[in-house]
Amino acid sequence: MSTASARPLSLCATALALCGLLHSAAHAQTIALDVPYVPTPEPVVARMLEMANVSPDDYVVDLGSGDGRIAISAVKDRGAKAAYGIDLNPQRIEEAEANAQQAGVADKVVFEQGDLFKKDIADADVLTMYLLNTVNMRLRPVILDTLKPGTRVVSHAFSMDDWEPDRSDIVEGARIYLWIVPAKVAGNWEIDSEGETFNVDLQQSFQEITGVTQHQERLRGRLNGTELRLEIDGKLYVGQVNGDRIEPISAEGAVPGWSARRS
Repeated sequence: MSTASARPLSLCATALALCGLLHSAAHAQTIALDVPYVPTPEPVVARMLEMANVSPDDYVVDLGSGDGRIAISAVKDRGAKAAYGIDLNPQRIEEAEANAQQAGVADKVVFEQGDLFKKDIADADVLTMYLLNTVNMRLRPVILDTLKPGTRVVSHAFSMDDWEPDRSDIVEGARIYLWIVPAKVAGNWEIDSEGETFNVDLQQSFQEITGVTQHQERLRGRLNGTELRLEIDGKLYVGQVNGDRIEPISAEGAVPGWSARRS
């Protein structure tokens, strides 16, 4: 076959290969971008950040950050020390960076194109998201195992199944959920109180606590981040969980001066 006759076939093959690559890339992007972009209304953004009580001490991480409005508002309107947003769509990242520049907070807000499931979010003080129930459920074990106790998690519209929110609200027809990551307290504890020592076995389902004492008395309690409230034999115990120890917190009607350690 002559070179002249081979060239059209070669060009045709190259074009077909290029079309195949472009189709594959477009198909991959369609699969990757499995959360549709729908911007959160500004009143909902404001309420999300208010419910999370964002303050100047907070580092805010926004998953699926879209045009950046939540991360930007966290810094501009709530005074957060810094914010970070991650999104798979490069167009949204460009838009978010431009919006941060326009808002005058580009020095405190960073946006990154990437997979939110591969991002280390352990440093977040506040985690915000507007994703889907299925995505939230994939994130739930990461949130519970990675984020420090007391981290506030706020979701627009979508829940986390049987992990009941600590608070919820409705703004302009949109449901907002707030969870506070609970400390891990399941197991055996030795409590020192009023000159006596006794053991309790605690079971934990998210922020809800049940259990029994060494005398088989039932107990119940609840966590608010690292703050634990227990009712044992008609008495209220309020304490701060710090790893394998619990120190007393002064509260009305609570037993004073008690402490506990994991046994």
